[in-house]
Amino acid sequence: QVQLVESGGGLVQPGGSLRLSCVASGIIVSSYTMGWYRQGPGNQRELVADLTSTGNTHYVGSVKGRFTISRDNAKNTVYLQMNELKPEDTAVYYCNGKSPGPNVYEYWGQGTQVTVSS
Repeated sequence: QVQLVESGGGLVQPGGSLRLSCVASGIIVSSYTMGWYRQGPGNQRELVADLTSTGNTHYVGSVKGRFTISRDNAKNTVYLQMNELKPEDTAVYYCNGKSPGPNVYEYWGQGTQVTVSS
């Protein structure tokens, strides 16, 4: 059974930082494309950042230079370091894992709330 469990969300002031964690079981994060998505109030879910099995990263333009996705293979965990947070970053953040190969299996975590407000 695959589980992705996020943690690290919370309330932070504008300009602050948070680090989200996604602990995976049932999959090996270094073999998957792991991503962080977010869904703000009234918005569609969007890709924030992803990290391929080969180490390539991709970021949505609005977070480039502020967010960093990384993984710890020993802990089978993916992180999203978020700096210089803005109110528009407020959303539920979801961890996502996509399997390699022609038949893609996709898994989601339950989400963690990030609120940026003074």
